[in-house]
Amino acid sequence: MPTYALLVEYDGSAFRGWQRQVSGLSIQQVLEEAAAFLERGRVGSTVAGRTDAGVHASGQVVALELAAPFPLEKLADALNFHLRPHPVAVLRVAPAPRDWSPRFSGLLRVYRYSILNRAAPPVLAAGRVWHVPQPLDADAMAKAARALIGRHDFSSFRAAGCQAKSALRTLDCLNVNRSGEMIEITAKARSFLYHQVRNMVGSLKLVGEGRWEPKRIAAVLGAADRRLAGPTAPAAGLCLIGVRYACDPFADSPERCEEMRT
Repeated sequence: MPTYALLVEYDGSAFRGWQRQVSGLSIQQVLEEAAAFLERGRVGSTVAGRTDAGVHASGQVVALELAAPFPLEKLADALNFHLRPHPVAVLRVAPAPRDWSPRFSGLLRVYRYSILNRAAPPVLAAGRVWHVPQPLDADAMAKAARALIGRHDFSSFRAAGCQAKSALRTLDCLNVNRSGEMIEITAKARSFLYHQVRNMVGSLKLVGEGRWEPKRIAAVLGAADRRLAGPTAPAAGLCLIGVRYACDPFADSPERCEEMRT
């Protein structure tokens, strides 16, 4: 059966997350149901990162398995037609390389967390940012974030429902940048613990407010105790913006991927 790699974006506000649920709508459900119109039967998919309820994506990667080949140049349009009116879109389609997995082949996942830091509430950005009306010191947040970069036990920033066997993770990047009223926090790692990014952001906000000194982040990390960290930041501000692969199915020069497909 042919497998296709999809680059997908979605607004997670209306969904219970990526994964199919017993009740409530999921992104996986609407994508697979759209694909089923092309085959008149159920299809299967796997994903690079199972985003939570309310989390968005501009660079989610999905492997979609169909029973028979479908014209590559028509697949994205066909899926998008059947995805309406849901806020999900297939941006690009490519043949999946042999032995490639959107999840296990991923070398780096990139998330961006957006904070709108102004007194007035969001209108155009509603549902896609964390609105924090009190002033935040982004420089202090950036200084504190540096303590989290590297390989650590991230138990202090791990949700109670996390099913990972180990809390050890390598955080490659945690940048905090302000542009006017917007503060963007970019996190990069091969994999993250459940709610790790949102829990780190919740603690950095306390630094930005001046309630915590920047050095406290390092102490909280070292304690490996979730009770000592800050609150979980709202899902609305989080977006999966990309996944990197040694063999990128969507690369403009996919010579290595061609070798893997044969």
